[in-house]
Amino acid sequence: MKKIIAGVHRFMREEVPRHREMYERAAARKQNPMALFITCSDSRVNPNQITSTEPGDLFLLRNAGNIVPPFGAGFGGEGATIEYALTVLGIRHIIICGHSQCGAVTAMLERPDLSEQPGLKAWLQNVESTRQIVRAKYPHLKGDELAVAAAEENVLVQLNQLSTHPHVAALLGTRELNVYGWYYDIGSGRVLQYDQQSGVFEDLNGEARPASPHPRRASAAVDGWDSEARLVPGVA
Repeated sequence: MKKIIAGVHRFMREEVPRHREMYERAAARKQNPMALFITCSDSRVNPNQITSTEPGDLFLLRNAGNIVPPFGAGFGGEGATIEYALTVLGIRHIIICGHSQCGAVTAMLERPDLSEQPGLKAWLQNVESTRQIVRAKYPHLKGDELAVAAAEENVLVQLNQLSTHPHVAALLGTRELNVYGWYYDIGSGRVLQYDQQSGVFEDLNGEARPASPHPRRASAAVDGWDSEARLVPGVA
């Protein structure tokens, strides 16, 4: 806590005076974020740092595993946050961002005994579809390659579960909403984005993605999406 409290003091002493105009501008107007950014609670993932954005630019939804439970699965904060983003804030871009070394993905793959963590056990039921897809598509992968494939597939599964929410479905149907699937590699800082046409996650940083000895297409989870507006190749 000493480090956290010292950080608050430094923020008030140095950062606020340096960017006072930005903070005053943010406080003087209603929030008008550019996108809803859904990502994992992992402490190593910093959405504003990754996107070089300022306070007020992103509306954040975070939980273990960047999960979007399908509509009707329960009345948690995820559904309410999505509804608020679309109907009150008027957001028309949603990013779901998975990442490397994700604890939820690791638990999904290794299936440890979670009898002492009933809440976590129930929560991970939301990635059962991902587990089955990974089991069927990647029996030849192990270790880090399997973890990357699983994290990417999980992003696609969550995109599909996102589309079950009525307000999302309505805006997708009228092509008013753009949805993006990202994968963030913590160690390298690289961001990959799913491309519907190629069926793979491609480097968003403009660099060639390292060739894999086991090329894969991550398209199965979204084959049913026939509208290009549902998953677009780049952020507008």
